[in-house]
Amino acid sequence: MKLTFVEKALGSTLFSGYIPIASGTFSSAVAFAFYWIPGFENPVVLIPLILFFSVIGIFIGTRFEKEYGKDPSQCTIDETVGMWISLLFLPKQIVITGIAFFIWRLLDIIKPFPARQAEKLDGGVGIVLDDIISAVYTGIIMNFIIIKFF
Repeated sequence: MKLTFVEKALGSTLFSGYIPIASGTFSSAVAFAFYWIPGFENPVVLIPLILFFSVIGIFIGTRFEKEYGKDPSQCTIDETVGMWISLLFLPKQIVITGIAFFIWRLLDIIKPFPARQAEKLDGGVGIVLDDIISAVYTGIIMNFIIIKFF
């Protein structure tokens, strides 16, 4: 069964996952842009969105794998979730969130333990879980940076 338009739009972060180079970075940038909508950073808004996109990401990620193969680059809903988790509870300041963006991208690429192991899980669970782990690391690192330098 083919992916629907809505599944493609959500699963690829508004089709940015179909950009042939650095789709994860472009999709993270889209998620970053959404964060800058006034009030979006409020945990009452952001946490339910993270939970919703995590759950739907597991379902859609599994569907993307069936169509494109293991952890396809087109499926970037996990980057959306990871970017938003990385920004959760941080001061909404361009320097701080910019640093978080770069740390998030670095950790998503290098996949620190146990993210790389989580990525090997089947279907959407593997797609989403490794990004959640890397995003939690990003949040921890950012809190140390804020305490030390801001």
